[in-house]
Amino acid sequence: MDSIHFCGIKFRGLEQAQLFKEDIQTHFVVTVNAEFIVKANRNKPFRDIISANYATFDGQIPYFFARLLNRGKHFSKISGSDLIYDACEHAQQHGKRLFLLGGNAKANALAVQNIHDTYGLDVAGYAPPYAPYPFTADHNEAIKTQISQFKPDFLFVAFGAVKQEYWINDNFDFLQQQQVHLVVGCGGTFDFVSGQVKRAPRLLQRAGLESLWRLVTEPRLFRLKRLLESTLFFSVLYSHHLSQRKHLV
Repeated sequence: MDSIHFCGIKFRGLEQAQLFKEDIQTHFVVTVNAEFIVKANRNKPFRDIISANYATFDGQIPYFFARLLNRGKHFSKISGSDLIYDACEHAQQHGKRLFLLGGNAKANALAVQNIHDTYGLDVAGYAPPYAPYPFTADHNEAIKTQISQFKPDFLFVAFGAVKQEYWINDNFDFLQQQQVHLVVGCGGTFDFVSGQVKRAPRLLQRAGLESLWRLVTEPRLFRLKRLLESTLFFSVLYSHHLSQRKHLV
């Protein structure tokens, strides 16, 4: 698999099989959609976190244009909503432990129960009360205590874009000490796993319209704002593509 630079972000060549390979490293995976790309181009520390770890394409539209602009290179799309099920299957086959951190309390509890019932896994979760980031020392210590007591192999963090990536980055040494093998920022994935929210039909997913589907099925002002912000991806794409052409002249 090939690594590429797209819209100012480094995407490492990555296959799912590599994520579950037995080694002593902690793998931090960032699943990047259009919203992430827009935020990363406004926020250099966030962009640096993404590029320094295992960035993979989550959004269908960024993935389409990345392939268009990088013909001849091979890289895959790995979404957080799909990766959690792959992790569950691997954990089932190899006796691994899974921990779900974040989301709302109901979605977290239901997701844990559904995973346990479906895969028979040793799985646990913790949904801390909402708090702005950075967390207070006590708030963060409560999170770390839950993780250290359970000792998961795979950790999925659902604090929302940017916040979850900052938390993972700031606590990476701790996660390595706990021998967490795979940690993934997964946004609203627990809503799907819990069964509280139905994913868009596969056709809409492939067309890159999953965010629009969720806005229609769950109309909320913050979802509209996120969707509008995501459309700025095309401006970022144009800017980076134009700057590349200028360098070639």
